[in-house]
Amino acid sequence: MKSYVGLDVSLKQTSICVVDESGSVVREGVVISDPEAIAAFVRLNAPGAARIGLETGPTTTWLWTELKRLDLPVICIDARHAKAVLKMQINKSDRNDAAGIARIMQTGWFKEVSVKNIDSHLVKALLVSPALLVKIKRDLENQIRGLLKNLGLVIGRGKFNVFAVRTEELIEDRPELVAVIRPLLAARKAIEEQVHNLDRRVLKLARHDMQVRMFMTVPGVGPVTALCFTATIDDPTRFKRSRSVGAYVGLTTRRHASGEVDWSGRISKCGDAMLRMYLFEAAGVLLTRVPKWSALKAWGMRLAKRNGLRKAKVAVARKLAVILHRMWINGTEFNWSKEEPSA
Repeated sequence: MKSYVGLDVSLKQTSICVVDESGSVVREGVVISDPEAIAAFVRLNAPGAARIGLETGPTTTWLWTELKRLDLPVICIDARHAKAVLKMQINKSDRNDAAGIARIMQTGWFKEVSVKNIDSHLVKALLVSPALLVKIKRDLENQIRGLLKNLGLVIGRGKFNVFAVRTEELIEDRPELVAVIRPLLAARKAIEEQVHNLDRRVLKLARHDMQVRMFMTVPGVGPVTALCFTATIDDPTRFKRSRSVGAYVGLTTRRHASGEVDWSGRISKCGDAMLRMYLFEAAGVLLTRVPKWSALKAWGMRLAKRNGLRKAKVAVARKLAVILHRMWINGTEFNWSKEEPSA
């Protein structure tokens, strides 16, 4: 007899519920949130499990990967979809949530979420770390500026190493400021060195990835954008149409249609915010800095004249997502098209 399993996962414990084909509860239990413990419970109480469901969450990638390795039919579902079903229950508890997820598996009323592999998550972590360190460095600089400005000392614009040199000049012969500012400058310098080290690792990774180098043939797309696209999409075959990638990244407009009401709003901004930001920046570079003509740039410039540069950047960013996916599927480089038509 077929059975269906629901997992409600927390950091320490996982509530498990097993239901039969009619939706009746067969077995319930609580185990530690460890793949081996979960697999042992399922094999003992639901040896013929057709589907095992769990929601998206902080530990989903790890659990899903390990349970798949143990040959269990685990399925990841969107936590927002699960919430829409589970909120119909009067009492909220881990036990009830596990039972609800098990019945979602039993009815088949779910949309499976594609879980990225561990390598893609490691690449995303490598891209997130420099951005975080740059933010900390900027916060330190703002703190130093604020402390000195209160005393009438203005650093001014300080690019590259000018900031540290100018700060040292201002605090010279003032030991009370040296004791406060120099530790912040030392921390800023250490962070700057780590950012450079991580940037070198990103460039090295990009050089050794054939697909990333192929993406970099697109005007405006650099190694960081290419790596971020590769890590975020992970498996290009999960999209039946390339145009779906634009919606996945949140670069398509929202729409609400009901009865006589039908309106389109701003872009949805769903999906990965980092990739959306990099694609927007790449579109800006393409429209304003790349001198070489291409059909994509010509299309974007026509949009900019008609609707403004900002909206044109969003549209070109969406187009870039579609083009990158199609290049990945076909294994081709960017098509610059024919020469610029004469006026």
